[in-house]
Order: sequence, then C-alpha cells, then structure tokens
Amino acid sequence: MRRALLFLLAATVAPAAVETVPFRQDAFPTAAGWTLWSPRVEIAPRLWAGDIHSRRGRGALGLSGDSNAAAFGGWERELRGVEPGRWYRFRACYRAEGVDDPARQVVPRLDWIAAAGARKGQPEYPWKAEPLSDGWTALSQDVQAPPEAAGVKIQLLLVNAPRGTVWWDEVSLEAVSAPSPRSVSIASVNLRPAKTDDPVGEFIALLDRSLPQKTDIVVLPEGITKIGTGKTYAAAAESLPGPATARLGEFARRHNVWIVAGVYERERQTVYNTAVLIDRQGRLAGRYRKVYIPREEYEGGITPGSDYPVFRTDFGIVGMMICWDVQYADPARALALRGAEMILMPIAGGNETLARARAIENHVFLVSSGYDHPTYIMDPNGEMLSRANERGTLAVATADLSRRYLDPWLGDMRARFMKELRTDAGVDPPGRR
Repeated sequence: MRRALLFLLAATVAPAAVETVPFRQDAFPTAAGWTLWSPRVEIAPRLWAGDIHSRRGRGALGLSGDSNAAAFGGWERELRGVEPGRWYRFRACYRAEGVDDPARQVVPRLDWIAAAGARKGQPEYPWKAEPLSDGWTALSQDVQAPPEAAGVKIQLLLVNAPRGTVWWDEVSLEAVSAPSPRSVSIASVNLRPAKTDDPVGEFIALLDRSLPQKTDIVVLPEGITKIGTGKTYAAAAESLPGPATARLGEFARRHNVWIVAGVYERERQTVYNTAVLIDRQGRLAGRYRKVYIPREEYEGGITPGSDYPVFRTDFGIVGMMICWDVQYADPARALALRGAEMILMPIAGGNETLARARAIENHVFLVSSGYDHPTYIMDPNGEMLSRANERGTLAVATADLSRRYLDPWLGDMRARFMKELRTDAGVDPPGRR
C-alpha cells in the first residue's frame, strides 16, 4: 500500500506542461513537475520534497532506501526542446548519508527521447564529482544529444542503498559549445641499448635525431639506467632527482616536451623500480614506484611501492604503470578512478592481450615503451594508433583527449565505468579469512 501511495503522490505532482531546455531549479518547496521513477513498485525508494536539507534553505528533493536492500529509483523530470547533435551541460548537487559508495549508489541519469517519447541513443551517467565546502557534492558532465533526440528525462536516483538517504538540489541542463579538441602529440621509443656504459645517453641521442617537432610527451622503457650495463638493480639506482633526471630534464627543456622514463631509485637502503615524469621545464614533476614486483625483482632486492598517483599536465591527467603492473587489473583501474585519461607504461616484457584489456576496461589511452613487449600508442577502444616494430624507431601519434568513445549499444563506457564499478564486493585473499 505504501508503495502504491508513493506512485499516487508522484502522479499528483506531474507538471501541467512539459518544461523545456534550458532548465534550472534551485528551490524545491514541493515536488511539482517531478515524478517517481522505479522499475518496480516494490523496490521504489521513499520520496519527499521541501526538507530542511538544502543548499539555500529553499527545499530539496529527498530519497531514502527505507531499509530496502533492493531500493532502486528516484525522481524524474521530462524536458523538451533538445536539439539533436547539440552539446548540453548537466549539473546537480547532492548530499548523502548512510551511503557506502556514492559513486555507484547516487546516480544522476539523462535518458534521451524522441518526439514520440521513445528512447534515442544510450543514457548518460554524469560522473564528474566536485566536493563543495558545505558538505554537498556537485555532479556534472557535458554530453551530446544523439540524432533524432527531441527531449530528455532527468533522473536523480538512489541505487541499492538500504541505509542511504540523499537530497538533490540545484539541478540544471543548459546548452553549451562543443568541447574544443585537446590534442596531445605522443612519441614512444623502441630501443634496447646493449653492452654500454651510458644507456641514458643512447636514448637521448635517438630522440635528438628522431623526435618530431612539437611533440608533447615522450615515453621511454623500464629501467633505462640499467639496461645494457650488466649492473645490478642496486648499482644502477640513484637518488631522485639525480644524474639521469638531470640529463632527461635538460633534453625536456631543449625540446619543450614532457618525458616519462623508467629508472631505478635509491632512498637510503631501499631500491625502487620507478617511473619519473619530467615537465617541459626539465623539473621532476612526479614519480611512481612500481607496485607489482615479480619474483626476479624481489630476488634482486627491489621494494614495491604502495600507491597509484596521477599527475595533471598542461594537456590532461596522466598516470604511470610499469611492466608487471599490467598483469593485474587494479593499477590501471585505480589510475582511471583517480581521473587518468592516459596511462604511460615503461615495460620490459609482458602480455599484450592484458595491456589491451587495461585500455578497454578502463577506457583510457595506453602508451607502451618496451624491450620484449611491443612499443605502441593505443586508444580507449584498444585500437593501435601507432606501433614501432623496429629497434631505434618511435611510435608517433596524436590523441584527442576530448573525444568521447561511444559504443552504439553500451553508450559512454568511461561514464558507466565510473558509476557501475564494484569495489565493495571483495574476496578475502589467502591468510586473511
């Protein structure tokens, strides 16, 4: 009976006339214009409007899981006046309590519709989150209306959060200009120095000869301070910043380019397998210490890292992996969740199929510079943009980080990854049961 009353309530607040885009609402003394949406009556969440929790004291749209583990649904409002192919910016603010995983359980959705009301294209899942100073969070996304779209249903949902309560406020959808391309010119190196006292110098010499002008970022392989020297890991290791980063930095300044390279790093008695990020001014802008260490490196005295940092460059957000990391799903997943648009991977050898999976499952560009593993630039669909098959050559390509890779049946998998990924359903490893 209570669920039926909820649907009855929704029907009583239906709008007299359909609203059009642009749309903005930041006061909810009642739920006028909004209706309840849920797949089934028995799993509909509890709804209300005008609660004291709002950003400006003018009411908000409330949802509660109401102790129902299957609770799924929320508020819906239909807008007309959408132009096919036009770009729109969605934004809404929420405040949640008792929600274990807001990224998955607090879900705005845009469901495009044709003039007759049928779905067009695939729904959008705005996921870009901005924590606000007052305890609220803003979710936003720029999206493009699909062909034949004439309207859109805005849905503000609570998903499988039996203890959860969420308030929605400041909801808007407005036309914006199409995003400008963010083109980044990438070069990745295929070179394996042998019987040398100066492998770093050989990499720099190749780049001096072959690097195209106006390249934005160069990727070098794993362990360039050791390869071809016969040294142990410890003997090849140096402090950071150190001699190798100084030489790479000087090259970066001369060519106005970012560089990623694998080196061995010493910090007192500890030796790490590290990837460094050098900026266009030649400064050490970041480092990543390899988390997954194979048997050979453990036996050689390498210590694993413990974090997956991302770094903001002047063209986008990048993360780094090294070699054995590609065998496991969580390094690339963590980098993508932290916003990485491109993963740069110095590598010795590894499974190319798994590398392709990392690009596809996380919907990121993946750039590899390898010895036994191939050297390539791969897009978020796992397609090769460029590949360097011969020693002493570069894989070169230009990637547009603003491009959306849409699947006709699945929609924007980058957005769905951010809203659907399960990190709560873990498995206890051996010894931790």
